[in-house]
Amino acid sequence: MRKRPPTIDGLAASTLQLPPGTWPTVLDCLCERFPSVSRVQWLERMARGRVIDGEERCLTPETPHRVGLEVHYYREVPDEAPIPFDEVVLHEDSDLLVADKPHFLPVTPVGPHVHETLLGRLIRRTGNHDLAPLHRIDRETAGLVLFSTNPRSRARYQALFRERRIHKSYEALAPALPGVAFPCVHKSRIVAGEPFFRMQEIEGPANSETRIEVIARGDGYWRYALTPITGRKHQLRLHMAALGAPIANDGVYPLLRHRGAGDYSAPLQLLARRLDFIDPVSGVERSFSSGFILSP
Repeated sequence: MRKRPPTIDGLAASTLQLPPGTWPTVLDCLCERFPSVSRVQWLERMARGRVIDGEERCLTPETPHRVGLEVHYYREVPDEAPIPFDEVVLHEDSDLLVADKPHFLPVTPVGPHVHETLLGRLIRRTGNHDLAPLHRIDRETAGLVLFSTNPRSRARYQALFRERRIHKSYEALAPALPGVAFPCVHKSRIVAGEPFFRMQEIEGPANSETRIEVIARGDGYWRYALTPITGRKHQLRLHMAALGAPIANDGVYPLLRHRGAGDYSAPLQLLARRLDFIDPVSGVERSFSSGFILSP
């Protein structure tokens, strides 16, 4: 098995296999491939050993370009703002960690969020550089995320999701649907939309399915239990919007609404509430519940 580069301050390295080109050096290639990162920034990273090859040897500004060379680099965001909400570790053993993630915290690095991620925080907290998320939930969604703590047993937990042997239950606040008979099942074909981060429903064979039930009928919003039978990106948000009840504070479906940097008001009212499964290592029946409460 190929050795992974070490994590630094909870951050895993990104990897690029150098493509064909006429660049004289690795540095020249990186500058052209990633125009948002200045040459000065790449030079600084190289000087601090943050750009290495597959043998963990530091690359320098003079390292020649070679097609197929495996380059590992550590992403950095200048003056990355802290996210002022805390995760909770609900369970930890030699194979599994269960975290309760707050709204606005991404699970893994994305965009301007590099160190302020659930994975990064947990690695720094536990000192376990083998931590790996077994699944994802959106940055805007709060709730439960499972992590493998042991590479030797990781595949057995990954199989729970691949083989649908884990029951996932979400909770959402959304407008009333008095004309819908519950429980109901919404099926549709979901594909990538525009812009790139949105999904859309189109005609064709269904590739997504959600079971929807009502927990409580309020004056403003109803509280729904959502069970994803499949796991398409943004599936729950898209399905609720398609029914005419977009999840409260959703800034993507049905319409895009801009949220300024550092605006933590009005979180999306979607929560990964429960996870139930038979532990593939111990054989014990596991059941975890989020401690977060939805409130518009």
